[in-house]
Amino acid sequence: MREPRTGSRARQRSTDPLDTEPPNPDSEAERSSGHTGANVAETAVRPRIGTTLSIGVGTLISLAPNLLPRTPSAQAILTALTVTAALAVAGTIRYALHRSGFDINERYGRYRSPLAFGTACLLASAATAAGHWQNELRAAMDVPPIGAGYWLRWAVGATLLIGGCLALTRGIARGLRRLGRARTLAIGAALALLIQLYAGPAFLDGRRAAYADANAAFDPAVAPPNAPDRAGSVESTVRWDSLGAQGRRFVAQTPPGPTVTYIGLDSAPDLNTRVALAVRELEASGGLARSNVVITVPTGSGWIDAAAAEGFTRRFGADVALVGVQYSYAPSWMTFVFGRERAISTARALFTAVERRIETLGHRPRLYVYGQSLGALGGSAIFADDTDQDRRTCAVLWAGPPAGEVHRGGATVLSNSSDPVVRWSPALLWRAPDLTGTRHDAPAPPWLPLVSFVQTTADLLSALDAPRGHGHRYGVDQGTDLGGCPDPPLPDM
Repeated sequence: MREPRTGSRARQRSTDPLDTEPPNPDSEAERSSGHTGANVAETAVRPRIGTTLSIGVGTLISLAPNLLPRTPSAQAILTALTVTAALAVAGTIRYALHRSGFDINERYGRYRSPLAFGTACLLASAATAAGHWQNELRAAMDVPPIGAGYWLRWAVGATLLIGGCLALTRGIARGLRRLGRARTLAIGAALALLIQLYAGPAFLDGRRAAYADANAAFDPAVAPPNAPDRAGSVESTVRWDSLGAQGRRFVAQTPPGPTVTYIGLDSAPDLNTRVALAVRELEASGGLARSNVVITVPTGSGWIDAAAAEGFTRRFGADVALVGVQYSYAPSWMTFVFGRERAISTARALFTAVERRIETLGHRPRLYVYGQSLGALGGSAIFADDTDQDRRTCAVLWAGPPAGEVHRGGATVLSNSSDPVVRWSPALLWRAPDLTGTRHDAPAPPWLPLVSFVQTTADLLSALDAPRGHGHRYGVDQGTDLGGCPDPPLPDM
């Protein structure tokens, strides 16, 4: 007697390695034993054990305590990503077990409904705890609390996103099964080649062009300076339009008093020329006649925090010169990943040139170095070690430095406990971060393997959205907390 077509198709799919959804033996057994359609339907609607566990684990990871207040949309996206990743892992495990002849749903099918109910209760409790945690963070940062509407938007958004991801992946899987292994591999190889040779370079070129346009854009609220001791003024040897968007903001937003020298990427064709121009401009503007010179190392986009400039003005009054050289116009995260050497080489070249020029002067101003985020990494890399740093500078200050990337001995380090930048590193997957010296500005989540890495990575996206003094945002203490020169040693008696 001919076997039903549905059964033969099910067995055919189970031998296909591209099939991520092996047939359910419960359904096969029920059909062969004559179970009623009602029983089959009841079995079909019960969620698989792997599906229940995946949704539970993925959601719990996304709701774990984090560092910064999060919008419902951001929380929904994170939940969708973690649940989708957990479902992919579960599908891979289920496929491997099925190939070995083991089906967890057949072996432990009676636990499917109780497990689903227990998981639902656990997730309700987790959402309640997450709400309390979010409100504790918000109270510490003076941000309005959340309520039931937050979690309604989160649940709807996460459900829609997860459903969309599953529909997309299943559609792709069906298409790959129809194509077969050989065609799938051929198409995959062609797509990989297309991305490597055309799509990838085109995307990178497009991003570079976008960043270059942003660097060249003029803000109508930022006017050229009138003071002759500012870069870009009429008396300056540096053109205003060559400073870049962030350089123009830095010059314009620094309070009156200090001399401000800033050299943009478009101010000179190469690093050595830019550094030489910076030293000439620093001297021509009267910066080397001041008692204090601060080397300010920008972030990846060329940004220098105006709050730091205000802090230096409070610290030194008008008796200070600020000097910085741009090394990139890409965002800090991109420069950190792909071009951190530019930050290091520019900081070293500028410091060395200013240091050598100061050594030739009769009146030698005190030399300081400041950097925030990627600028802290570049500034710290100027020196071989803590001793070299102390010998060559009066004092240094690093604000929000990336984890483990700066010399801390002898330096003033500002790092908020809620700043994901000072916590994040791949090692966060398996060990707790070193939070020595961080200032406690908000409730700190406990470290959990993998979970803390996921949460901190998500928090990086909103690190600059926090109120001043929290997250990756620092205030005038970047200047006022800068140390002074150590007292000279007492002569031998």
